Amino acid sequence: MPSDAKILIVDDHEDTLYALESALAPLGHLVTRATSGDDALKEVLRGQVGLLLLDVRMPGVSGLDVVRYMRRLEQTQHIPVILLTGFGPDTELSATAFALGVADLVMKPVDPWTLRTKVRYLYDTHQRRRALEAEVRELRARTEERASPPAPGRLHPDTRLHPDTRLHPDTRLHPDTRLHPDTRLHPDTRVHPDTRVPPQRDGHTDARDARDAWDAREQDRTA
Repeated sequence: MPSDAKILIVDDHEDTLYALESALAPLGHLVTRATSGDDALKEVLRGQVGLLLLDVRMPGVSGLDVVRYMRRLEQTQHIPVILLTGFGPDTELSATAFALGVADLVMKPVDPWTLRTKVRYLYDTHQRRRALEAEVRELRARTEERASPPAPGRLHPDTRLHPDTRLHPDTRLHPDTRLHPDTRLHPDTRVHPDTRVPPQRDGHTDARDARDAWDAREQDRTA
C-alpha cells in the first residue's frame, strides 16, 4: 500500500539506479536516488525514508559506513536496509552486514520479482512498526494526562462537583459552589468561609476540616 515514506536507492552507477527504479515501479512507492554515501546520509537525515537499497562498494563513504552511521542515530537506526553487491558471495561481508542489522544482502544483477517481494515485506513491516509506536506514544500521553492532578484554578459558582472529584490543593472554592456529600477534598484545598458544606459520610475527608484549615491559614497570613 502506498505511503508517504520513500524508498531510497543508492549506487554510483546510473544503469543500476535505472534498473532498480524499473524493478520497484510496480509497488507504487515514491523512489528517490543518491549516487554516493554522503548524499545517501543527507537524504536519510531529512526524514521520510522507509527503506534503503544500498550498494556496498562506492567511492568515499561505503555502504557499510552509511549503515554504521545510521545505527548510531535513534531516528534512523530502525530503517530497514538491503545491501547490494556485485562481487559474489563474501562470508566476511555477510557477517559484518548482518551484525550491523542489515535486513538482507542481494547480489547484482538483481531479479526484479525477488527484489519487489523483499522490499514489499520489509517496507510494510517497518510502516506497521512506526504506526504502532505512534499509537503507543499517544496512549501513554493520554494515560499521563489522566493521571496528573487538575491544574489550580477558580471554580464557577454553579459548578457541581462529582463525588469522585479530586481537587488540586490550590483550587479556590466559591461560596456558591455546591459540594456533593461524598466529594473528597484535599486537606490544603482553600474553601471560602461562606461555602455551603453538606454533611459528610463516614470514611470521607470532611470538607469542613478543609474550610477550617483555610480559615486558619488566612488568619495567620493577616495576623
